[in-house]
Amino acid sequence: MKHLFLKNDFHFWRKLINAWSLLFFIMIIIDFLSANLYEEILNAAATIYISVLAIYVSNKEFERWYDKHEEDHPGEIFVIIWSILIFSLFILDFLLGTAYHLPGAVVSSYIAVLTILVITRKSKELFKLKQKRRTR
Repeated sequence: MKHLFLKNDFHFWRKLINAWSLLFFIMIIIDFLSANLYEEILNAAATIYISVLAIYVSNKEFERWYDKHEEDHPGEIFVIIWSILIFSLFILDFLLGTAYHLPGAVVSSYIAVLTILVITRKSKELFKLKQKRRTR
């Protein structure tokens, strides 16, 4: 067990972020269905989710820059899922009026996901430019 955590295992972090993403999405939907009954726990879940996402993405980018990461798992998929969820919640929030309000932790998490995607796309672009210069 100790060896698992000491090893820089990209697959572990990918599985962890996938599990946290699924759990967080389910919690957001349950909070919506229960009219913000679980808003407080969403704050904690959002903090953990963004932290795990930041670790996963940082690990992926470091591996890319040190030529250890070759797999490609586009973050755009997460952004599409997040965008559909947020757009749906905005529409439902508007239609339901005071029965539900979109929690700030959810909005903040969406903004963090978008920010992380932009940073990683720029990092990937710079890395490809570096590789292109290296092959010349």
